[in-house]
Amino acid sequence: MPRAVVIQHLEPEGPVRIGDALATAGVDVAVVRTDRGEAVPAAVDGIDGLVVMGGPMSARSDDGFPSRSAELALLRAALAAGTPTLGVCLGAQLLAAAGGGSVEPGTGLEVGWGTVTLTAAAADDPLLCGLGAELPVLHWHGETFTLPPGAVLLASSDRYPHQAVRLGAAAWGLQFHLEVDAAAVDRFVDGFGDEADDPEAIRAEAPGWLARAGEAQTTVLARFADLVAGGRPG
Repeated sequence: MPRAVVIQHLEPEGPVRIGDALATAGVDVAVVRTDRGEAVPAAVDGIDGLVVMGGPMSARSDDGFPSRSAELALLRAALAAGTPTLGVCLGAQLLAAAGGGSVEPGTGLEVGWGTVTLTAAAADDPLLCGLGAELPVLHWHGETFTLPPGAVLLASSDRYPHQAVRLGAAAWGLQFHLEVDAAAVDRFVDGFGDEADDPEAIRAEAPGWLARAGEAQTTVLARFADLVAGGRPG
């Protein structure tokens, strides 16, 4: 059975729909909880897919982030091996750093529901092709990243131009949260609501935004899961 490893940094930011898509594709999912002291794998041997989730720590520093160096090393190994990889928010920033980019302070917090605009390159991307011009997403970040050498920019917003990126043939960084369901949104608001201008509005607006995002969520995450499972993206 194909095997994926998910690096999870704290309780509110689990894989949610990513995990569901992997399981549906017949992939065994092993979640590594760094907040519980679980060790990040030292190599990608025996790993068919890698997912690195978000978190409130900074990808620029080891302070408060003891697993950072190990995660960067694992991401570098995954890039070198061509292992299908998905980085979400903090995970996207770490992936960019592992690929030779840099993580930088943003222009302030970007928190709440919104859209990202897909670039022309997204039309040929294995995960994002055929999704139209815009993607409804949940934002929750305050840092950004430069594009690594050879990276393909796939999505932007007015405030944060680097929203989605592909490195090589099979590694994607998504600065936004495409994995959430209603329960996950509740966890975000309960855990990080002090970072939002109106946290209860984020919760109240979740059903409508999730309905808009549902088809894209299903499509993108199923395509990634199919890559992990060894198939071809739809």
